[in-house]
Parts: sequence; C-alpha cells; structure tokens
Amino acid sequence: TRALADQSLPVYGDGLNVRDWLHVEDHASAVWDVLTRGRLGEVYNIGGGGDAELPNVEVVQALLAALGKPESLIRYVSDRPGHDRRYAMNTEKIGRELAWRPRHQFRAGLEDTVRWYVEHRRWWERVLSEAYRASNALYLSSD
Repeated sequence: TRALADQSLPVYGDGLNVRDWLHVEDHASAVWDVLTRGRLGEVYNIGGGGDAELPNVEVVQALLAALGKPESLIRYVSDRPGHDRRYAMNTEKIGRELAWRPRHQFRAGLEDTVRWYVEHRRWWERVLSEAYRASNALYLSSD
C-alpha cells in the first residue's frame, strides 16, 4: 500500500536477507491440507521454496516494477543486530505426506497480489484508516 501511495519502502540493511515467500492461496491450501489430512500432533512446514526464496530487495524491486513505480522509493534503513540473513523452510514432509506443493510461482503470484490491491483500493484504505483502527483496536497489534 505504501508504494501505491508513492511512499518510501523501507529495506533493512543491505536488502540481501533472503526470505521464503508464499502466495496467500497456497498458504490457505496448505493449512487446509494439514487440518484435514495431517497426522495429529505432527508439525508441517509451509513455504514457497525454489524461486520463492529471494533477497528482500529483489522482492521490493519486483513489486515496484509491477506497479510501474521508481526504485527511488526504496529507502535503506538500519537492520537490527543479529538479524537472520536467511529464513528457509524445509517443506519435504508436507510434500511427501500430504502431496502439497505451492501452485503459484513467485512472480505471477506477486502480479496477482498487486492487481488485487490496485482493484480493491477502497477496501485497504478503509482498513488503514484511523477510524477502522480505533473501532478494531482489540483485534489489532500495537506494532
């Protein structure tokens, strides 16, 4: 939403911290599969893997490109001490036991997500409003 409003996007440190990205529909389908077919008491890691393990700065650059926004919106900010350089999930177990795999490739999923935010601007602007936050304070974190 910050990029849509032409506001700066913070990137921590050098932006090379790698994260595992997952489309919301893939996350929901994995949670559903675990709930309906997983073994009670087991832990199943859910992640995008493969082309979805990307440095944060590449994700921000791809987001800006999808929106047709300039990379000058990127603002590098101090990273917290000891911040993990890479988060990655081993999703072999959920694949092996539940035959779950993400269906969305990262780039296509990002484009779908960007399109949703562009088409639903009224919704997210309302959610970001002070009035909404005040009326839902009980459910929202203070971060």
